[in-house]
Amino acid sequence: MTPESTAGAILAPPQKATGRSRGTSRGTKGPAATGQATAQSVVRVALLDLYKGVANQGMRCLRQQLADAAQRHPAIDLQVTEFDIRGAQQAPDASFDIYVSSGGPGSPFDGEGEAWESAYFRLLDAVWAHNQGTGPRKHFLAICHSFQMMCRHFGLAEVEPRRSGSFGILPVHLTDAGRTDPVMGCLPDPFYGADFREWQVLKPRHETIQAVGASILAIEKERPHVPLERAVMAMRVSPEILGCQFHPEADPEGMQAHFSKTEQRDNIVAKHGQAKYDEIQFRMTEQGSMPRTYGTFIPEFMRQAVAAVLASREP
Repeated sequence: MTPESTAGAILAPPQKATGRSRGTSRGTKGPAATGQATAQSVVRVALLDLYKGVANQGMRCLRQQLADAAQRHPAIDLQVTEFDIRGAQQAPDASFDIYVSSGGPGSPFDGEGEAWESAYFRLLDAVWAHNQGTGPRKHFLAICHSFQMMCRHFGLAEVEPRRSGSFGILPVHLTDAGRTDPVMGCLPDPFYGADFREWQVLKPRHETIQAVGASILAIEKERPHVPLERAVMAMRVSPEILGCQFHPEADPEGMQAHFSKTEQRDNIVAKHGQAKYDEIQFRMTEQGSMPRTYGTFIPEFMRQAVAAVLASREP
């Protein structure tokens, strides 16, 4: 992979991003709770919001996932700072330990030529360039819209509109690489992912993927009645950079409450039918489906990333 720009300064946010120190809340014990946090125990997370101010469930779910991660690691001070990438034109620098980048509405090409997209791509380049060195690695998770933009920027595949939107909690199939991946390998084959997209990652550029050491981890369900290529649903770009097309942050309980609202239910039934609505409700509660993905994917990504950050600081 050849970055399009060097790992220089990222555009500074026009205003201070919202800071949320999850390690000091919710009854967390250890250095973070006792006020004895040291540089060795601080892990800094940048939560990147690409929703452009559009009402969504994704950011709520990601905040909860990171709050839960803080509870699972009481000996550290997990400091989370949010950046409104598209809405407020905010962008972090490359000083964070972990980056979690959200989904978002619209086309993954909407930002072409805009300052926020240039800053976002410089951040990707900076993380990539930093990880080629010998110091502690930066960890990056790109979800849905962010994953599509990452594939665009690094030239890993084509990003194209779907003939019809994907909507539901659908089976995702692991590749051979996915079955042995540190994160994806913790899921069954197939597993179920919340999948709401108008665009897709297609036609992987295998020479580029091989050249940078990336690997395709998952593809969408097979549709024998549709003679179309199966979309890429997850990719390991490097040992520290992971992208996925589905929404692993989707909270079963919260999503069920949201979809049970009369307006939401009526809209889904009108657009997709009663059978699709009933299937979604089932998959949100069936323990082997959405709850398993929610309880596995991001928790395992965070566990491994935090462990790697702390290990890099050991004398």
